[in-house]
Amino acid sequence: MTTTTWALPRVLRDRDARLYLAGVVISGFGTSALWLASGVWVKDLTGSDGLAALCMLAMWAPTLAGPLLGTLADRTRRKPLLIGVNLLLAALLLSLLAVDSPDRLWLLFAVLFVYGAAGVVHDAAESALVAGSVPAPLLGDFNGLRMTATEGMKLLAPLAGAGVYAAYGGASVALLDAGTFVVATGLYACLRVREGKPARPAGDWRTQTAEGARHLWSHTRLRPLVLAGGTTMLFAGLNGAMTYAVIDGLGHAPAYAGVLYAVQGAGSVAIGLLSGPALRRLGERRFAAYGIALTAAAAGLRAVPSDPVALVCSAAVGVGLPCVLIAALTAVQRDTPDALLGRTAATANTLVFTPNVVGLAAGAALVELLDVRPLLAVIGLAWLVTALPLLQSPARPSRTAARSPSDANPA
Repeated sequence: MTTTTWALPRVLRDRDARLYLAGVVISGFGTSALWLASGVWVKDLTGSDGLAALCMLAMWAPTLAGPLLGTLADRTRRKPLLIGVNLLLAALLLSLLAVDSPDRLWLLFAVLFVYGAAGVVHDAAESALVAGSVPAPLLGDFNGLRMTATEGMKLLAPLAGAGVYAAYGGASVALLDAGTFVVATGLYACLRVREGKPARPAGDWRTQTAEGARHLWSHTRLRPLVLAGGTTMLFAGLNGAMTYAVIDGLGHAPAYAGVLYAVQGAGSVAIGLLSGPALRRLGERRFAAYGIALTAAAAGLRAVPSDPVALVCSAAVGVGLPCVLIAALTAVQRDTPDALLGRTAATANTLVFTPNVVGLAAGAALVELLDVRPLLAVIGLAWLVTALPLLQSPARPSRTAARSPSDANPA
């Protein structure tokens, strides 16, 4: 199994990895469909762009509480927790059938907030469970394919969600999403995972919550990868805020953003398929560094007012951006004791993805004040510099290729 080149057959030969991946695809389809439909739903009921934008904020805000929510994944068995979270979301989504007027929108926002919080717990439990049940040599392949599945759903599901919404309304999209969670629950129930009862935690909630952050900061392999991930997402936010200014420079309508995002998504799908072999050959640090360098160069070249250049840069961003995310998650799964893995994974997600919101906000202000072309060049150069620390002492390829399954859970 360890000598197979392509990620897909490697993962699909493993029964649990196959079930996990199917669950990710199915529940991700429903989530992506709801993500688009909720904003359109609010816009139709109120006519307000601001309220429509709050849908995304409601879903993302719980990420800030990742270290605390991730602790739940270390205090209970992960498989029952995954099943419970999926059933909770399926039941919760049914309440959206009552949203038929502006005065009931509070229910939609409340559901989206709980949806986001449950997603944080779900991701933490899934990361920990995957590390314990998927063979260690497959972790990089699995995480890459998970990225491929997620990005693929972002390309397909919003269109499906929009179609269902246009034909049957927002309640039907909620029913669709609820159905995907029920199916995912069945898949998770089929996992052949043996979990012992978690050890009784020491200290209060504050102490337990901080342990994940302390582990990340004290670990010489994890700290630079997580910091690089957060820095990358900060610059990704800045770069993303320039998109419509770049489109203006090309002389296209704002709808051209859909073309650029589709090309970027295709690049992310491609790198997900290749990430396992690349991680084994390069190691996490160099794989992440090369991805950052490619993304930084593409961001700087977006200053060139050319359609072919813009399309190539979008594809390059799609290929390069996920590299550090896949590398960081795989390293966290490999190098974190099982008892800490839930809160460590959740803390890492918070540290990596929160800067993206900051970058979007800062970029939105900068694009109004400065010329976008030199600004993109500066962003690309500064972004490129962040790859240098990862190249100073690259991880040996053998660290990601020759681990036994027990090494994924040293505790």
